[in-house]
Amino acid sequence: MARFYADEQFPYPVVELLRTLGHDVLTVQEAGKAEKGIPDEEVLAFAISQELSVLTVNRDDFIRLHRRNDQHFGIIVCTNNRNWEQFAARINEAVTAEECLKGKLIRVVRPVS
Repeated sequence: MARFYADEQFPYPVVELLRTLGHDVLTVQEAGKAEKGIPDEEVLAFAISQELSVLTVNRDDFIRLHRRNDQHFGIIVCTNNRNWEQFAARINEAVTAEECLKGKLIRVVRPVS
């Protein structure tokens, strides 16, 4: 399963569900980096240093970071979805479909109702 670093805005209920699906998820809060206004570049740098894929709903900024440098362990940009189970399942499906997340930008979007 995947190893993730969930940024500060990423919904914690989805983190918990991803863990039940077997993923290893570290949150910004658990890493002691919450509420410090850490720039996205530093969030990505920390994830790289720990060999973790970033989980984020901050799509625009992390897509930009990926375009500048794809030397990372994966960035999963998500459309926020209040259906937590569906949200976690869609992330799980997207990442398990990939052999390796290194250097990849994966988009997980909320389904159209």
